[in-house]
Amino acid sequence: MPEYPDLTVYVEHLSRRLVGTRLERALVSGPNLLRTFEPPLDALGGREVERVTRLGKRIVTSFAGDLHLALHLMIAGRLHWAKPGRAPRGRRPLARLEFTSGVLSLTEAGTRHRAALHVLAGASGLASLDAGGLEVMDATLEAFAARLRSEDHTLKRALTDPRLFAAIGNAYSDEILHRARLSPLKRTPQLADEETARLYEAVRTTLREWTERLRAQSGDAFPEGVTAFRGAMAVHGRYRQPCPDCGAPVQRIRYAGNETNYCARCQTGGRLLADRALSRLLRSDWPRTLEELEEGRGG
Repeated sequence: MPEYPDLTVYVEHLSRRLVGTRLERALVSGPNLLRTFEPPLDALGGREVERVTRLGKRIVTSFAGDLHLALHLMIAGRLHWAKPGRAPRGRRPLARLEFTSGVLSLTEAGTRHRAALHVLAGASGLASLDAGGLEVMDATLEAFAARLRSEDHTLKRALTDPRLFAAIGNAYSDEILHRARLSPLKRTPQLADEETARLYEAVRTTLREWTERLRAQSGDAFPEGVTAFRGAMAVHGRYRQPCPDCGAPVQRIRYAGNETNYCARCQTGGRLLADRALSRLLRSDWPRTLEELEEGRGG
């Protein structure tokens, strides 16, 4: 799922291509994509784009007349751009937006299409989609700490909860927690002030660095290579590969179709966090420390 760095770069590229242009035609073929009926999608036709912004994990294109098109890409949604008269890249699009400057299309991998498109009127319409997550890049340490401690969750859950923090998901939360040297299962009330400050800096540094990387990678070309798995990541998607900081094999926790990656040596003092499926299967043979895992024996 595109998160803060990818979404920021998307918004920057779309702003350069769309602001000041007009939407000539909008076609939606995905049966579940358009989630609103009033105002109708056709109401955007002929209107000029005034700005492109981000609302949480949504990309919002705002038109003259205080109308807005909000897109949530979900897990597999991707955007493609083509100059006028050229076919966009990618598979058969679920949506095709024809602007005077070019064609923006949406594709989604797999058969479970989850991307969502909303047409909204006014600030109140946009507010209805705002989950309320804190924008950490604009927040003080005090505001971050207050939001983090407002509910009792694991750090992984807190960082990825859109009601608490905006535009952070599974991939970058792994990278943030690795940088902060904190366990993904540590509870928010258990954090010391120093750990909270470390996490705050890790969030801001990780998101800033990756945004700069993705800007440099795309250059002037529209970003087509959006993915949750990048080779330069420290732990996310790198199960059993060496941690770039200490060399220990990256571990994982799997649950409900999701996976959390972490380094036991850097983040949990060498303790392995139980994977629900494997720990139930192996019971007493489940290794409890990195040393036991490396020696190939149970605890």
